[in-house]
Amino acid sequence: MADQSQQQATDESTATTIFDRCLQITTLDPYEKLMCIHNPDDDSLIRNFPNPVTTLTEDDQNAKDISLNPDRKTSIRLFRPPAELSATQKLPVIIYFHGGGFILFNAASTMVHNFCQSIATHLPALVLSVDYRLAPESRLPAAYEDAVDALNWVKDQALDTINGEPWLKDSADFSKCFIMGCSAGGNIAYHANLRALELDLEPLKVNGLILHQPFFGSLERTESELRLINDPYLAPAVSDVMWELALPVGSSRDHVYCNPTADNDGSSGNLVGLIKRCLVIGFYGDPLIDRQIQLVKMLEEKGVKVETWIEQGGFHGVAFHDPAKCETLLGKLKHFI
Repeated sequence: MADQSQQQATDESTATTIFDRCLQITTLDPYEKLMCIHNPDDDSLIRNFPNPVTTLTEDDQNAKDISLNPDRKTSIRLFRPPAELSATQKLPVIIYFHGGGFILFNAASTMVHNFCQSIATHLPALVLSVDYRLAPESRLPAAYEDAVDALNWVKDQALDTINGEPWLKDSADFSKCFIMGCSAGGNIAYHANLRALELDLEPLKVNGLILHQPFFGSLERTESELRLINDPYLAPAVSDVMWELALPVGSSRDHVYCNPTADNDGSSGNLVGLIKRCLVIGFYGDPLIDRQIQLVKMLEEKGVKVETWIEQGGFHGVAFHDPAKCETLLGKLKHFI
């Protein structure tokens, strides 16, 4: 009886702790954290979050900006390694989507620019960083549509051996294309890969999917979200706001864009097993880690060949702040590709 009472007290204490953590979510103002103001009248966002950008000049030898879809005002920032690393070999092509919760940053953001240039140099590879439309002005699936535009653009370059983009024409191995994204960009990369499976992209061949701390969610909180309820990098309350601004108006957090397991037996769920290979990168210090582990399990159950790099510690976006983690990440990418 004493053991039973002690266990009951422990259960009640645990429940109280979790409840207290849930209450703490109300102490954080996510809009203040994001330095953003939402105008519901026209569903626009005033962004005051710091976003240093790298502007290219005509003298830049290893990066250039290319218009993707003028009507949508989208573009691609193309990166290549120094000439001595690509002079004697064809290079893999990485189509990259940046993070920012669907609402922040762009391909010119210095953090994104430097990371893509590092990938291009280290692997070496050609990296196409897609400047997709942001929410809430352009809610999902707008970013997925921009991803499809990027895939079709690369296909067109592969077909046009005379007038195609010179950097791709001269150096790209279109049989070795990879779709990659970080955080919300990982979400976009995942859905872009599913859409790619329904497209005729020949002679372009997608050889793998790279999900770097991908951004997914659902209505129900996971243990890692409760454990890291006041995480300074990506608190669940901040994720909530990002999803509220990104999902179609009126959608719940169990929409398939947010929760890929919600359509496990639907059209997108049936396509998952056709993904060739996938690398999933995550850290236990990230509130999203449980989501990422759930995704790995779903992919493996569908028969996808999955490689993982999941470590203790870290935090959301750690590779952008820790040079050692970034170097290890680049090594993992090189091995996978």
